Amino acid sequence: MIRVHSYESMGTFDGPGLRLVVFLQGCNFRCLYCANPDTIDACGESMETSVDEIVRKAMSQKAFFGKKGGVTFSGGEPTLQAKALIPLFRRLKELGIHICIDTNGSVWNEDVEELLGLTDLVLLDVKEFNPQRHRIITGHGNGRTLRMAEWLEQHGRPFWMRYVLVPGYSLFEDDIRALGEHFRDYRMIQRVEILPYHTLGVHKYEAMGQEYMLKGVKENTPGQLDAAKALFSEYFGMVYVN
Repeated sequence: MIRVHSYESMGTFDGPGLRLVVFLQGCNFRCLYCANPDTIDACGESMETSVDEIVRKAMSQKAFFGKKGGVTFSGGEPTLQAKALIPLFRRLKELGIHICIDTNGSVWNEDVEELLGLTDLVLLDVKEFNPQRHRIITGHGNGRTLRMAEWLEQHGRPFWMRYVLVPGYSLFEDDIRALGEHFRDYRMIQRVEILPYHTLGVHKYEAMGQEYMLKGVKENTPGQLDAAKALFSEYFGMVYVN
């Protein structure tokens, strides 16, 4: 059984085309700006869902996917449930449904490797390139994330790199340039997405009785977004502000 937190139909921000987004329960990161804090606790409120049920839901929406759309598994952190997801991914592949995983890249084992081999596109979240700042944001270093990117590159697995632009936390020109230098020759990076910082999830913290740690951090100005796009574009060909 797969622990599902919720679904979003006709999603347009989590991979190509129109997508069914499956939010899974449980995450090993503790991102300060997490927009889905209710998905972090692996034992949190979720639906124990069978492979058949998710396949049925995907098939009911397949007519809307077109040539580009499909199913995206987000979270939480989907790779924490890699073993349970493998048979589901095999079924979806047999049915010709495009599969994305949105991952922080920090979980690695044989099941994750097999899961990535069944995945059409990885949305790899690189929270920060500087390891100390990455640890401040997430509670973890970024070494495993960088190793997953290397594995994807070496095995010819396409991915989109996603970067949340948080003033005072990940909006540093030197760090973005270091990231650009590190990844500039990767052939498997199809697209770089700059994700503007937002506070849309703050009400969830209030409802859960938790403190939101980035109070006072302002959302990005248009100038910050334009400058970041120009900076990333010095290293990558396909850069978008999502």
